[in-house]
Amino acid sequence: MLSEKFGHFLDKPLAPLAKAFPVNPNIITFIGMVITSSSGFVIPFNLFLGGVLILVGGVFDLIDGIFARVNGKTTKFGALLDSTLDRIADGFIFLGIAWYFFNLSNNLALLLTILCMIASFLISYVRARAEGLGVSCNIGIIERPERIIILAFGCLTDLLFTILLILTALSWITVFQRILYTKKQLTSLHK
Repeated sequence: MLSEKFGHFLDKPLAPLAKAFPVNPNIITFIGMVITSSSGFVIPFNLFLGGVLILVGGVFDLIDGIFARVNGKTTKFGALLDSTLDRIADGFIFLGIAWYFFNLSNNLALLLTILCMIASFLISYVRARAEGLGVSCNIGIIERPERIIILAFGCLTDLLFTILLILTALSWITVFQRILYTKKQLTSLHK
């Protein structure tokens, strides 16, 4: 939803920066993944700092596309790499959150973390699979930008369990929205 509405709104203001430093966008993507993934090893011991790392990594994830578009370096491989490294970073965030709740002996929160992780991966999978079947599927109430902001907020405010409860519900709703939307689109294509 955020990327749909605000996906390119920073292109123009950051274009001079992108032109002044024509760094390969894949390097920016990789750096963002490393920063975000490192949060998974910080969250269990310092929730606030883990939230900061999620946000900093998110900034890199935002600007890699800007640098690619402004400098004419968008490639299909870059899109694949970006998506793949996003999944790696997401996995480490959820690993850190699971570890955090494991340290607190909170089995319910641990289970919730795993359910949220599964749903977050399925959101991306359903979209990719639908697009492979010829259906553009970027609908749903929550995507990665929202998820990253919400998880960072949960870490920064120490409201992680409540945030995770809400995020898990929204994520599973999004999975089913995408499945049903794709089914409807495929049915109308074959009439």
